[in-house]
Amino acid sequence: MSSSEDEAGPAVPADEEEMPKTFADLGLDDTLVKTCAQLKWTAPTPIQAKSIPFGIDGKDVIGLAETGSGKTGAFALPVLHALLNQDPSTKKKGVFCLVLAPTRELAFQIKDTFEALGSNIGLRSTVIVGGIDMMTQALALQRKPHIVVATPGRIVDHLENTKGFHLKSIKFLIMDEADRILTMDFEEEVNTLLAEIPKERQTFLFSATMTSKVQKLQRASLRKPVRVEVSTKYQTAAKLIQKYVFIPQKYKDCYLAYILNELEGNSFMVFCSTCNQTQRVSLMLRDLGFSAICLHGQMTQPKRLGALAKFTGKSNSILIATDVASRGLDIPHVDVVLNFDIPQHSKNYIHRVGRTARAGRTGRAITFVTQYDVELYQRIEELLGEKLELHPCEESEVLQFLERVTEAQRSAAIEMKMFIQKKDGKRKGNGSQGGGGRKKKF
Repeated sequence: MSSSEDEAGPAVPADEEEMPKTFADLGLDDTLVKTCAQLKWTAPTPIQAKSIPFGIDGKDVIGLAETGSGKTGAFALPVLHALLNQDPSTKKKGVFCLVLAPTRELAFQIKDTFEALGSNIGLRSTVIVGGIDMMTQALALQRKPHIVVATPGRIVDHLENTKGFHLKSIKFLIMDEADRILTMDFEEEVNTLLAEIPKERQTFLFSATMTSKVQKLQRASLRKPVRVEVSTKYQTAAKLIQKYVFIPQKYKDCYLAYILNELEGNSFMVFCSTCNQTQRVSLMLRDLGFSAICLHGQMTQPKRLGALAKFTGKSNSILIATDVASRGLDIPHVDVVLNFDIPQHSKNYIHRVGRTARAGRTGRAITFVTQYDVELYQRIEELLGEKLELHPCEESEVLQFLERVTEAQRSAAIEMKMFIQKKDGKRKGNGSQGGGGRKKKF
């Protein structure tokens, strides 16, 4: 990272005083307080209560908080407050705030939050991400949106190739999930953006962890920031019930079908390790009659958004996903998270299970542990500082479904072969995203 004129100052403690209890206590504009009430945001979350007053006060903020903590509101509300209270004499036309996000799905979700909070003030916003036509995006940028939410690579593409587009008017730069932006190798693009945008701006950097790369980014982009931290260790929601199942590798699919059938009536997120595994499992489950849909990084953007819409709209009750869906997505109705493939990095376990038991609700997480996963599972328990309970499964009952599952595996293998041939032949084949199952369920 290139360094800026001002080195980041020491962190300012943010928890010396009692935290505000209402959004009005934070000093927000009355219009925004009313909007929060309309959205049924009854009280600020800890990260919001601690960081919003500093944001309103014009300070740069480093926010360290876990997934599901209300981070988007923590940076969106100070930006909208500043937009409402601009000095007319210094007001510039053009982009007021640039938000950088690591994934397309998170970018769209951030935009939705900004639009909900700005619904009473005529807010204009747009999303600039890969997988969508550049010309369509260029036209959206010409309409001078107040807020641009973007992935780093695509916004740099527009800076370099879209005539007349610039970021010289921005007053706010926000980097959400900064640790993830940097681990996804966007460092060069972030450097390009930092060189292009005004130095006289307010910067918010939000991250789950303070890695060495994030510290480097802090020094390059923030001026005497306030550091706000909600929790200093990895932890899961208080109302999350966490269990594991120890199973033979060869019967994983059978156990998955058994548990989905056993807990029928819930909504599920099932995490797999690869795009192909995600596709295969969703095809197999649909063959068994389950209402499953998949989400992974090799799908086109319209298909990814379509899959999310079907799951959030409850037309499909099972979302099979890679870790592309483990952070940032806020889907309130997820009842159960199933770790079909155990995560290679134990911290990803926290992010995955954070998809359920959100905002004080209860939730359940079940992790599949095979004979090859014991070491990875022990690392998760070490990170959590606790032993998980065993989810009871009677193997004789599970294996009653073996014949049907084996049949569905064969069918899925044939479809996967066709899918891979299509994908290799032409960029087509991100798989069918159909609705419910085709055969009678167990």
